[in-house]
Amino acid sequence: MAVMVTGGAGYIGSHMVLRLCDAGETVVVLDNLTTGFDWAIDHRAKLVTGDAGDIAFVRSVLRQHEISAIIHFAGSIVVPESVTNPLKYYGNNTSTSRNLLEAAVAEGIKHFIFSSTAAVYGMTGLAPVVEDTPLHPMSPYGRSKLMTEWMLADVAAAHPLTYGVLRYFNVAGGDPQKRSGQSTPLATHLIKVAAQTALGQRQKMDIFGTDYETPDGTCIRDYIHVTDLIEAHWLLLGHLLSGGQSTTLNCAYGQGYSVRQVIDTVKSVSGVDFRVDEGPRRAGDPASITATGEKVRSFLGWVPKHDDLTEIVTHAYEWERYLATRNR
Repeated sequence: MAVMVTGGAGYIGSHMVLRLCDAGETVVVLDNLTTGFDWAIDHRAKLVTGDAGDIAFVRSVLRQHEISAIIHFAGSIVVPESVTNPLKYYGNNTSTSRNLLEAAVAEGIKHFIFSSTAAVYGMTGLAPVVEDTPLHPMSPYGRSKLMTEWMLADVAAAHPLTYGVLRYFNVAGGDPQKRSGQSTPLATHLIKVAAQTALGQRQKMDIFGTDYETPDGTCIRDYIHVTDLIEAHWLLLGHLLSGGQSTTLNCAYGQGYSVRQVIDTVKSVSGVDFRVDEGPRRAGDPASITATGEKVRSFLGWVPKHDDLTEIVTHAYEWERYLATRNR
């Protein structure tokens, strides 16, 4: 089986490539390397440099490599940036996905997995969400992803294609074997920023909003280890290949942690009491986003192996230390 992974040079995509290659599958990475890194791609995979929104180019790649399934990670992911530059997100996320789907249909691709987001839910209150919680995204980022979910459902209704949508909560950590991790220097992920601050790569870090309706006033998120997240993709791919129905699933542990709790954990793991400043809320940030994670467990038989904040932080911190050495 040959699988195309768009955005396979990025954080989550590179872990997907590792999982597929470890299973002995043929993997073709399609990435324009705008934010990804060619060195992050496992040597067993084939890198094709190009734009996932270029229909003619994608069609040629699908034909040449006899692709059976597409796992689509490519896109822009920074919520505050989407608020200030919405057209970038409707272009890189929605329009690119639309064109990728056209190429997939034209070449007879039967299975498609899409990397979506918890941001499609919007302001949910403090209760965990489930898959049929009403969708009210607060940012162009969330809306751009939701539009792709809608397109997938419509395309699957009109063509012989089955799909899986995985709505991610806060992905963190790195490969336990230290083969990949979050490598974007200026990434905005909380755990990465905190780890960089602990390593002295940033003078300080900020907490955006301390007046939320949460126990300690800071935002609460459901953090999921990237390796567990990728295992859900692997199980979903198997489900689709075996004739399973299209589905949408939340990928989460069902346990939320506040910004302060995460920072305290990074300080504990690193042994560094770094500077943390408090500032106003950012646009588009809900107070809390967590999920039960019950459906993905029952539907796919998914059993997380790294459901521990300290382990997640430790793997993220170890990867940052590796990057510091690598980049010298």
